[in-house]
Amino acid sequence: MATFAELIRARAGDEHPGLLFEDERYAWSRLVREAERRAAMALGLREPGRPFHIGVLLENVPEYVLWIFAAALAGAAVVGINPTRRGEELAGDVRHTDCLFVVTDSAGHGLLDGLKTGVPPDRVLRVDTPRYHALLARRAAAAPGTGPYGGTADASRTGAGAEDLAPEPGDPLLLLFTSGSTGAPKAVICGQGRLAAIAERGGRFGIGRDSVTYLAMPLFHGNAIMANLAMATHAGATVAMRRRFSASGFLPDVRRYGVTYFNYVGRALAYILATPERPGDADNPLQTAFGTEASARDLTEFARRFGARVIEGYGSSEGAITISKVPGTPSDALGVPPEGMDVAVHDPETGRECPRARFGDGGRLLNADEAIGEIVRRDATGFEGYYDNPEADDLRLRDGWYWSGDLGYRDADGYFYFAGRDADRLRVDGENFAAAPVERILSRFPGTVMCAVYAVPDSRTGDQVMAALELDGGFDPGAFTAFLRAQADLGTKWAPMFVRLVEEMPLTATNKADRRGLRRDRWECADPVWWSPARDLRYVPLTGEARLALGEEFAEFGRGYLL
Repeated sequence: MATFAELIRARAGDEHPGLLFEDERYAWSRLVREAERRAAMALGLREPGRPFHIGVLLENVPEYVLWIFAAALAGAAVVGINPTRRGEELAGDVRHTDCLFVVTDSAGHGLLDGLKTGVPPDRVLRVDTPRYHALLARRAAAAPGTGPYGGTADASRTGAGAEDLAPEPGDPLLLLFTSGSTGAPKAVICGQGRLAAIAERGGRFGIGRDSVTYLAMPLFHGNAIMANLAMATHAGATVAMRRRFSASGFLPDVRRYGVTYFNYVGRALAYILATPERPGDADNPLQTAFGTEASARDLTEFARRFGARVIEGYGSSEGAITISKVPGTPSDALGVPPEGMDVAVHDPETGRECPRARFGDGGRLLNADEAIGEIVRRDATGFEGYYDNPEADDLRLRDGWYWSGDLGYRDADGYFYFAGRDADRLRVDGENFAAAPVERILSRFPGTVMCAVYAVPDSRTGDQVMAALELDGGFDPGAFTAFLRAQADLGTKWAPMFVRLVEEMPLTATNKADRRGLRRDRWECADPVWWSPARDLRYVPLTGEARLALGEEFAEFGRGYLL
């Protein structure tokens, strides 16, 4: 089994363009040389008896790529630190993953300053300072002509032998925090061998030597590395990288760099499609987009507008389950798992497999209560665990199976449908259902850029449905009522009682709706909220007096309500 370090070393003499960033250009050979220098620095900072973990707190800049490669060569693991977290949460991420040192810049240093991270101040390395470049120069000159990476690894100073500098497939390479959209993030382990195996799949998406992949998703998340950087490394393709995702900058970048492949996650396509459409948008070199969690409408519109093939799949940083569309897959379905992967939907309480979904007129899901369960792989292959989190491991691995924590259902033909995270289940008037099918329906409402559906407390029904809508234009309550009444697949309990109109949807760093904050706010927010007090699909503004009454009702009923 190959390692990712071997894929990097294979590019050592390659003069083909490897990385394009703003006005910078790196050949693959230069990327490898620079990674070797950083590997030497890392080995010089290694401490016996401590995990060889390197925290990286940067935007998408070349230094981030170089430190991923350096960690692979040195046998270390990169901890992708989420820059959108703050204070004790940020400090806790660094402490939990036992970072030996942190690579950041002055902006990141400002986020860490004063926090108890467990990393000494002199081991917070700022890439935009003279000290950092002096350290690099010193390590490069420490042992010329020795070591397995062309003379930069100084094993004598670290106590490491050559065998320590040849990583094994099972050695951890990445500690990837989950998105945190539904709970506290956990650090998923991804080893050298798993990343190398993922890298070999690039051909399925048309990634070859002459491809240009567009990397705009954040590198601290698995999607950017697994669905782009790793595959490009295996193919020797060119990576065009953007510091931060920009919907308005997408098409200009595609044309500027000659991009042929784009990976996305969350609602990125929705934001690109919300930019003004212009004649000639399809006149671009983009061939393929691959990602997760786009709506059926967005998939169709993106393909039409930009003339690219869009491949939607299901997967996660944990790596145990993959589901992809195949010819004949219904538009709202995820698809099917690859041959030989035993995936099913089971009731997490009873353990029994859920009945297949039944649909009525207009595609309405008739048996959501019994058909929706947890997506399960009926073995534990592919999951390497969470770092130092046995409780989370136990939650995922039960009775020899991998329980994804994601809700779904399967139709009679075997196609899987996504129904949300395990925290996205609602129970209204005794009926259980999940958020994702409701979101798929609301996303059809004309002018919708993004929507999020979540539960809020109701003293009569247990839960009540609330939807946050980001619209391209104003909200017409009459049009919304007419729309809901025309949706044949809208369940009888699914229509939102509350509609919150947001100027910009609160997002996680990976472009997923941040439902934790929305659930916490309920209707007590500065945004306009419309509601249907008679639950008859007729909406009126939620006034201050009504908000106060709801707040008093919640104070009694909602004391133990889990948000």
